[in-house]
Amino acid sequence: MRRRTLLLAALVAAPLTLGFGAARAATEQNYDKAAFAAAQAAGKPILVDIAASWCPVCAAQRPILEKLTADPAFKDLVVFKVDFDAQKDVVRAMGAQMQSTLIVFHGSTEQGRSTGDTNAGSIQALLAKAKV
Repeated sequence: MRRRTLLLAALVAAPLTLGFGAARAATEQNYDKAAFAAAQAAGKPILVDIAASWCPVCAAQRPILEKLTADPAFKDLVVFKVDFDAQKDVVRAMGAQMQSTLIVFHGSTEQGRSTGDTNAGSIQALLAKAKV
């Protein structure tokens, strides 16, 4: 009986370990200068999400971004979260004037940005620019 249980568990887990099953979501992490530079040097599609915990527009963007970045079309997208209040140096370096700013890069080249956008279609179009 135990052998059958182990075999069943192995068969269920096999698709996940072989890369089948659920689609891989975009990589999301807190902004780190070295990691950002490495992603740029590797020519990755990048989203910089500048948000504040108190911002209602940022709160409206969050579920849209979660849904879009889970889409297999954006599986290679690297998402860097920037805290508008705690990371003012990064906010300034990115040239952002306010929270709810989304900036997309392909490698080291900025491809587009938006501020205050909560339209899923236009955010999806913005993310698509990173895949150029």
